[in-house]
Amino acid sequence: MVKPRKASAPGHRRKFLLVVDDSTECVRAVQYAALRAEHTGGAVVLLYVIAPAGFQQWKGVETIMRAEAMNEAEETLGRFADVVRKWSQLEPEQVIREGEVAAEITGLIAEDEDIAVLVLAAGTGKEGPGTLISALIAGTFGAFVVPITVVPGGLDEAAIAAIA
Repeated sequence: MVKPRKASAPGHRRKFLLVVDDSTECVRAVQYAALRAEHTGGAVVLLYVIAPAGFQQWKGVETIMRAEAMNEAEETLGRFADVVRKWSQLEPEQVIREGEVAAEITGLIAEDEDIAVLVLAAGTGKEGPGTLISALIAGTFGAFVVPITVVPGGLDEAAIAAIA
């Protein structure tokens, strides 16, 4: 049995977690989450996961790669934080983690019991809905303790506003 999240307890806010990347459909998921969080008195958490560095044998190269990845993460989070601010009056939390995406998502959900919904964007291309959604379908993540909302990348702004 899964214990209830703290998001529903007095003094807590229901948080919508988004994993952000440079995909075009990600903007739609962020727009949806910003509106939905504002409409329900919630909050938005933006997560950027940096893949583990592959050059441990060359410390200098690893340091440079890590710094570049951190800069990219900060820039990407900043862009999506601006999207949240454009669509709502909310100031999003911004989280950067390094590791495997699935492990970092589940780890953050376990640590922050106010996270009540994971919001993912579905791709619209021939390659499928995206790596995260494909991993969910394949069962790679295992069991989740929060519901998952999948936002189709093909929705326009009016459709997102209508459903959020």
